[in-house]
Amino acid sequence: MTRLVAAWLALSLIWGSTWLFIKVGLSDLPPVSFAGFRVVVAAAVLWAIAAARRETLPKGLKAWSFLALTGSLNFGLNYGLLFWGEERTSSGLAAVLQATIPAFGLVMAHVLLPSDRMTLPKVLGVALGIAGVAVIFSDRATLAGPDSIRGGVAIVGGAFAVALSNVLVKARGTAFDPVMLPAVQMTFGMVPLVVAGSLLEGSPFAIRWTPRAAVSVLYLGVVGSVAAFLLFYWLLRRMEVTRVLPISLVTPVLAVATGALVLGERLGARAVLGTAMILAGVFIGARRAARSAA
Repeated sequence: MTRLVAAWLALSLIWGSTWLFIKVGLSDLPPVSFAGFRVVVAAAVLWAIAAARRETLPKGLKAWSFLALTGSLNFGLNYGLLFWGEERTSSGLAAVLQATIPAFGLVMAHVLLPSDRMTLPKVLGVALGIAGVAVIFSDRATLAGPDSIRGGVAIVGGAFAVALSNVLVKARGTAFDPVMLPAVQMTFGMVPLVVAGSLLEGSPFAIRWTPRAAVSVLYLGVVGSVAAFLLFYWLLRRMEVTRVLPISLVTPVLAVATGALVLGERLGARAVLGTAMILAGVFIGARRAARSAA
């Protein structure tokens, strides 16, 4: 249990920090191409690890089709919408909007995973967390124009895609090697990002790289993707998906705090209240879960 908690907290810290690096990188890089660079770096590192471990490729059309679908949802559609949306919102608000992942996951898991049914503690925890998200959003909604609203809708659409992908992996994908799984998924996910980025934003070879752009891509690729998804899939094998996805409720707390400290993004009283509600929701779910497991 201690290892699970440590991994859960470590993943929360990693994903809480990624929003800052996305926002910083967007100062120099176009959004879709930026997302593509992140996935290309992560896929390259994962394939190198898989080669060093002499992992075998998945076998059969069914396996490859499954990885293509989940990879396109998690890394292609989600990252494309997320980076495009965060260019139009603050880093904290982007993380807050992606906190809808547990709500989507709660419903999908109830339908697709017989062992992970909707329970009162889960509903209470997610509901309180989402209410906290709404409070934080209300604190920032006055700053939103039409472009910011479009960005927010895109981010929520990405949240739906990643929740569906994660529930499908929990239902049918835990037998895959934990390194090969994200490596193949990211390979499929990077293709639409690179193609869309080239068509919409111009040749990736024409982009002018700055030190902060390079650092952002490397951090997001190696730490925010490789390390994060190895941890995530390790947790997903050992916990119910509805216990793992609430990480998305904690990351806004860290994203809003780092955005305020580093980027000077506004942090009002309602943001503090919403943060407290999110943490309370996670605590309720974890406490009730621990009691039922005892």
